[in-house]
Amino acid sequence: MPHIVIEHSAGLQDSHDLQALCDRLWQRFADHPSVNGPDTVRTRTIAATASRIGVEPQTFAHATLLLIPGRDKATRADLARIIMDEMQAHLSDVGSLTVRLTDLNPPYLKRML
Repeated sequence: MPHIVIEHSAGLQDSHDLQALCDRLWQRFADHPSVNGPDTVRTRTIAATASRIGVEPQTFAHATLLLIPGRDKATRADLARIIMDEMQAHLSDVGSLTVRLTDLNPPYLKRML
């Protein structure tokens, strides 16, 4: 159950192929040996309607990786690095790129068709 949520500055969806970024991250995580199956991977982006950062250009993408606890430190670092590498590849001209890992502690409820 990795969920990748990428918050980004408004307008990036017009200048960058965010669907391609989501698709690539989904595939890399679905193929990762620490992931139980592709049906557990979720990727999405959310545009910020307003923002201010301390660098130029005034654009950002911040990924939050939500994981159920249990992966070792090396695996967690590897997953974070995958996200940063893909964001750098797809968003190379964006002013600030960041990745944060968060444990998704129980209760976590899921319903799928």
